[in-house]
Amino acid sequence: MGLFDRIGRVVRANLNDMVSKAEDPEKILEQSIIDMQEDLVQLRQAVAQAIATQKRTEQQYNKTQTDANEWQRKAQLALSKGDENLAREALLRKKNNSDTAATLKTQLDQQYSQIDGLKRNLMALESKISEAKTKKDMLKARAQAAKANEQLQNTIGSMNTGSAMAAFERMEEKVLMMEARSQSAAELAGADLESQFAQLEAGSDVDDELAAMKAQMLLGSGAQPTQALPPAAQTSGSQSHPVINAELEELKRKLNQ
Repeated sequence: MGLFDRIGRVVRANLNDMVSKAEDPEKILEQSIIDMQEDLVQLRQAVAQAIATQKRTEQQYNKTQTDANEWQRKAQLALSKGDENLAREALLRKKNNSDTAATLKTQLDQQYSQIDGLKRNLMALESKISEAKTKKDMLKARAQAAKANEQLQNTIGSMNTGSAMAAFERMEEKVLMMEARSQSAAELAGADLESQFAQLEAGSDVDDELAAMKAQMLLGSGAQPTQALPPAAQTSGSQSHPVINAELEELKRKLNQ
């Protein structure tokens, strides 16, 4: 393979790649419709020109036919008048017009066939353009949807979703820990209050038990409560024992305490 062939192939490949990348489906569809409509305009002009030519040929054919018939009449007239030469000349003119009419009739038949083909092509092109317009709208809608989806996917792909979700999960865990600490604090506060009441109740029981023990000790030692002692007037010689009186006062003081 020659160097120039390789260079040409590389250039064509690069150009094709550039063209493929530059092709926008919506723009290409619009341009395709425009091109088809231009072809439709040209085809309509061709049909109109063919019909005009056919009309002109038809007029010429009708005229030559009329002329041929007229020369036929003149030949008959000349022959009826005894002018054979004039009749021969009229028949010659008739023949020329008849030959021309036959040629025009052949052309006219060909033009009829050509016009019919052009009309069929025109109708087919109009149908294709109508179908192409419908498909164009559908393809444009699909292309726009594909572009929107591609942009959405690119946006989603560019988002740092993993980091955001990780941060969200961390905040959720933090909230759960805060709720757990709040619940623990409430439980501890309730337990502390109950322990305080329990201590108060325990302290009251201890005091009662201590008072009872003191009373039992006093009874066990033979001492009587102050309200159970005999009146001072009935105790003989109590005023003459200061030690006993002092001990009695001490016992009274302890009972009062």
